[in-house]
Amino acid sequence: MRHLQQLRYIDAVARTGSIRRAAESLAITSTALNRRILAVEEDLGTPIFERLPNGVRLSVAGELFIQYARQQMSDMERVQSQIADLSGERRGHVSIVCGQALMAQFLPGLVSRYRADHPGVSFTAFIGGRQQAVSALVDFSADLAFVYEMEPSTAVQVLYEIPQRLHVLMASDHPLAGMSQLRLSECAEFPLALPSQRAGIRHCLNVAAAQRSLTLHATVESDSADFLLKCLRVEPMLAFQIPVAFASDGPGEGICAVPVHANDLPPGMLQLSQQRGRHLSVAAARFASFIMEGLARLEEQAQDMVR
Repeated sequence: MRHLQQLRYIDAVARTGSIRRAAESLAITSTALNRRILAVEEDLGTPIFERLPNGVRLSVAGELFIQYARQQMSDMERVQSQIADLSGERRGHVSIVCGQALMAQFLPGLVSRYRADHPGVSFTAFIGGRQQAVSALVDFSADLAFVYEMEPSTAVQVLYEIPQRLHVLMASDHPLAGMSQLRLSECAEFPLALPSQRAGIRHCLNVAAAQRSLTLHATVESDSADFLLKCLRVEPMLAFQIPVAFASDGPGEGICAVPVHANDLPPGMLQLSQQRGRHLSVAAARFASFIMEGLARLEEQAQDMVR
């Protein structure tokens, strides 16, 4: 819609912090983009951006306006998705922020199966930690957040959650590989390959270690689950992961998984969330239901294993 074009321009500038970089991404000149911003500021009677030597940043009025702009764009996407659904041809776009543990297997499979039935729906998936997930929902960067132990926030509504017990990953010939479960004190004696402080797994480990006066030193730290897994193959390190990340075919060739003792670390929650009060597009809402169905199947499988 033409009246939303100005809002998209302003949103691009707000996200990049630069009129020049935003103009490049929008394929217009920075002069033309600046004129459009000045026209909106004139209509509002106040600056949206503060001009800085190395870019721009939102003013106080701009912070209010950008929330309005993003809400308007989100509402239009929802209406367009609903209109497309009336014709029986589901279209739309789904943006999801996801923990690194879910990017390798679980989420790609869900997207593939969903798109098999609805090829007109496109996806954006990006990695975000527990606090980044909240921010992405609040600023409309993501429709959904799929994260382990997300930062609690009144701005976020948890749609579904399932418990996930942390497992220790290691090479099959590691000295601890034959154990049925492991204490954190045993893990602390070996080099550790840990996710960054932004990750829910790291948060749970930090809390549990502090409660037991343990220090978990990260020999290697990364937001890439694949990188951490490869470190285990070349050095006798330990890593930590949730079962959903390797539920289909195990943690990998030559890698075994041993659960952490429940007395040291109770199961955390894998959560699917959205911005509280936001009306999702048909595509995003249906995909959320699709994820919940997948999580429900995982819970049933876990209960069957216990029986």
